[in-house]
Amino acid sequence: MNINKMMRQVQKMQAEMMRAQEELETQTVEASAGGGAVTVTVNGRLEVTQVKIQPEAVDPDDVEMLEDLITAAVNEGIRQAQKMVSDRMAQVTGGLNIPGLGGLM
Repeated sequence: MNINKMMRQVQKMQAEMMRAQEELETQTVEASAGGGAVTVTVNGRLEVTQVKIQPEAVDPDDVEMLEDLITAAVNEGIRQAQKMVSDRMAQVTGGLNIPGLGGLM
């Protein structure tokens, strides 16, 4: 393979990855726990951007349950966002498994 052609392909992939990263910053996933009692929104940078708690989930006598629901919803949101990022990067790289791409977000 011609080295110049390979370098152009690498540069093109880098540009596509930058564009994908910018897109992922604005894309979000939503996850919930407790039948929708707690819902979180997570963006492509794996940041929790919103937490919604239904009033009926707030029981002063059972704060531990609410804490568990929040933890479960956040963890599921992060898993879904990681999958979203992974899927998008796989589109950019043509399915090549390039170590460290997940850390780019």
